[in-house]
Amino acid sequence: MVIKEKSVYLFVGEDTFAKARQLAKLKKDFLSPETQDFNLDILYAKELDLFSLQEKLLSLPLKSKKRIIVVKDINRLRQNIKDFLINYVKSPAAGIILVLDAETFPRKDEFLKKVSKHANLYRFREPVRLDAFALCRSIDSQKAAYSLRILHQLIKNGEKPERILGGLRYAWERNEFTYAERKKRLRLLVNCDAAIKTGRLKAVFALERLIVDLCCFGKPSS
Repeated sequence: MVIKEKSVYLFVGEDTFAKARQLAKLKKDFLSPETQDFNLDILYAKELDLFSLQEKLLSLPLKSKKRIIVVKDINRLRQNIKDFLINYVKSPAAGIILVLDAETFPRKDEFLKKVSKHANLYRFREPVRLDAFALCRSIDSQKAAYSLRILHQLIKNGEKPERILGGLRYAWERNEFTYAERKKRLRLLVNCDAAIKTGRLKAVFALERLIVDLCCFGKPSS
């Protein structure tokens, strides 16, 4: 039985240098230096429409057996293009190497799940998912500076202070703290919540103070 080589590649991650190296390898494997510029197209999801993509996929290689088409930032593709690609990757054109470039691969992304079944999947460094649980883990590791960076990124992403506090409380309830430690953490959280609601402190300042206090747990006194 002859196993058909996959001609679709899915790059996932934010390491642009590693992606560039892998693309350079594909160019070396499939394109000759003399015709490389004529057989490589770089497309961007934000500007791409379905007709333009189909036109590129139908273009024949020039004095070469293969042609490489790269579509960047596919997390932002329009839905009609996603629907087309889900069917295309099942039976790709023989002379086309299609490289789909995504920054993230969310677990619930059905488009990427379906595409990855028919693609050579390469995972590079991916962004860390930032949420209250990531913040809680950083606090438990007593990484105050990193915890504050996570906090500021969460706020920048539009996360509400009450949701951050609620997430911390939920994470603590699932952790194996002693009763005394859980009680102490809860008291700090309640004080922070009260400071925000009464306007004694701005939300960001109150949360910063809470994180610094929590990161000091267990540290030896000077």
